[in-house]
Amino acid sequence: MADTQQHIAVIGAGWAGCSAAVSLVRDGHRVTLFEAAPQAGGRARSVTVQQQTLDNGQHILLGAYRDTLKMIRTLGGDPDQLFLRLPLQMVYPPACDGMSLIAPKLPAPLHMAIGLLKASGLTLADKLALARFSSAAKWMGWQLHTDVSVNDLLVQFEQTERLVRLMWHPLCIAALNTPPERASANTFLAVLRDSLGASRAASDMLIPRAPLGAILPELAIRYLQQQQMSVQTGVPVRTLHRHGDHWTLSNAETSLSGEFDQVVIATDIRNCQRLLASVSDADTTPALPDYQFEAITTVYLQYPASMRLDRAFYALPDQATSQHYGQFVFDRGWLDPQQAGLLAVVISAPSSLPDAETLAALVAQQLATQTGIQALAQPLWHQVITEKRATWACAPGIKRPAQATGITGLWIAGDYTDAAYPATLESAVRSGNQVAQQIRDNLKQGR
Repeated sequence: MADTQQHIAVIGAGWAGCSAAVSLVRDGHRVTLFEAAPQAGGRARSVTVQQQTLDNGQHILLGAYRDTLKMIRTLGGDPDQLFLRLPLQMVYPPACDGMSLIAPKLPAPLHMAIGLLKASGLTLADKLALARFSSAAKWMGWQLHTDVSVNDLLVQFEQTERLVRLMWHPLCIAALNTPPERASANTFLAVLRDSLGASRAASDMLIPRAPLGAILPELAIRYLQQQQMSVQTGVPVRTLHRHGDHWTLSNAETSLSGEFDQVVIATDIRNCQRLLASVSDADTTPALPDYQFEAITTVYLQYPASMRLDRAFYALPDQATSQHYGQFVFDRGWLDPQQAGLLAVVISAPSSLPDAETLAALVAQQLATQTGIQALAQPLWHQVITEKRATWACAPGIKRPAQATGITGLWIAGDYTDAAYPATLESAVRSGNQVAQQIRDNLKQGR
């Protein structure tokens, strides 16, 4: 590609920016990657507490996340070592009034049919409602002509109260990080298509064993440096300047070195909008939707190393009115022996929470009550991590922007750009890959 090699600036070293940079380099381009923070990773980052490395949120990926898994393999990572792979499941602790549904290792659609047949904690009416929902959703291509809320979708498909409470609402909040009453049914259906309606391997749940930074961003940075690309961390970009067919970047009053043929903005939404607005021909600058944001809180509780749950993770009855805030609990000891006794409790899209000390005590008591393990009420230490703008609110009918801005040589990448998935790591990786593909197509067409 020597005749079409471009010098491309990628602004932001989250999962979208890293994926875009790697894909562009593999296409033969010269890339300079800028990151305002001291390290790569974006919103998916880690902190060190009590000599433990803790992610700012506990994630679950799906086997259907093909772009993410392919990118990890491309960078020399081994998904079999980096993730604990489990069959699709929704299991509550035996001590609480829940359910247990686990898809066996059988070809699709038998894995779901047998899993549903053997599921405990569901009545015949619940099972028939779930089967009816899956069949109808598949028949209509897992998409509605007019997007509605997830709650409206469940009413339309006559789902039982128990199934809604124990399965659909927890799945919606976990997948979209948006409450069902204001979450997009079409985006939820897209996730279900690749879980309930997919092959067994695609529906598998992948829980990270390693810190999120080590799974992709660190591998990407190492690859870029091996390819002699410039990676500049701790360098915020404030303004874009177009000079004919080329671009320059500046940081406050200081011009950053280099002239670029193209620029990829792979920052968060707020910084993306600011950079777009800095372009001189503002009349053609695209406006991003008025995104609202949702938080994710993770409560880490450390117990003696001998403490272990029966499973790697459980769903938890979410009853904020009863001061039960946790929705899922993960036993980190199943993932990393060095984290034996460490539990991570996830609270997605919380409307309001008490202070950290009170919340940790309430969550510890919730675990003790709902698992029947009274020792869980007294952790050795705790850490509460809240990411206030963890995801954008995945509302019905939201119009997500394309990667192409309409300005020659200027692109955007991020989990908020046009895609079927909600704000997930897979959406971020796909957007980065799509930018690289569109640049490749434009160059082939001489544009």
